[in-house]
Amino acid sequence: MPAAREDIRDFLRREPAAILVEVTGAAGSTPRDTDAWMLVSQRAIFATIGGGQLEYMAIDHARRALRSGLDAAPMDVPLGPEIGQCCGGRVGLSFTPLNPELAGDLIARSDREMAARPHVYVFGAGHVGDALAMALSLAPLRVVLVDTREDELMASTVPRVETCLTAMPEAVVRDAPPGSSFVVLTHDHALDFLIAAEALRRTDAAYVGMIGSKTKRATFRNWLTREIGRPELFDSLVCPIGGTAVKDKRPAVIAALAAAEITTAALLWAGAKAGAAPAVSR
Repeated sequence: MPAAREDIRDFLRREPAAILVEVTGAAGSTPRDTDAWMLVSQRAIFATIGGGQLEYMAIDHARRALRSGLDAAPMDVPLGPEIGQCCGGRVGLSFTPLNPELAGDLIARSDREMAARPHVYVFGAGHVGDALAMALSLAPLRVVLVDTREDELMASTVPRVETCLTAMPEAVVRDAPPGSSFVVLTHDHALDFLIAAEALRRTDAAYVGMIGSKTKRATFRNWLTREIGRPELFDSLVCPIGGTAVKDKRPAVIAALAAAEITTAALLWAGAKAGAAPAVSR
């Protein structure tokens, strides 16, 4: 059952006959809240209302309506043993056939949600940077891979990740929106220090991290004191990224560990600044 991950326009072009399923009520412990929705066609789905038996029932209900041409009645589902889902809450679902006006509303909402995603800037398109961009691309984040080397950026094949070629990566830090995260892992320690210091000067960053060892941490602290005169900035730096519990230096492992902490920081910051998404208007 293939589903488009990001581009709702592509889904709507391929699947013009679909039903919008929305969570209209969520009481107690439920997989998702009332901001959750998905599109169901006979062949595919877009987005999710939480998975499990609840979603299976909703998909089946929507597809039966599509086959019959009749409206699908709302559902009020207790999440208990009777449906094999032990959350214990209760979920209300609505089912609305897709029409041009509703499709336009969904495109606009999807665009707003994409535009509001927290920015994560990964400085350095080497092995770890590429792996980290790949891991982060699976999360609801806007990931930008930044490098001073055109060849490295050209070699990157990470989908859904923007690239930025620049001779002054510190300027990218200055121009980033509030709540951005900055991950520094270039090919040059001096460049790492310059970018990290610029990011640490901001008071509105969700996360500032740098790849490194104990020696690099100490060297950077001394550099901040000597060159910037701001040793206290070091307290806001995550170094090494990904923590120290797992002693594994393979790029994919570092990326997986770091992606978890970066995503947590970015979404916590965004959640503190924004409320729940509004329901689709129609």
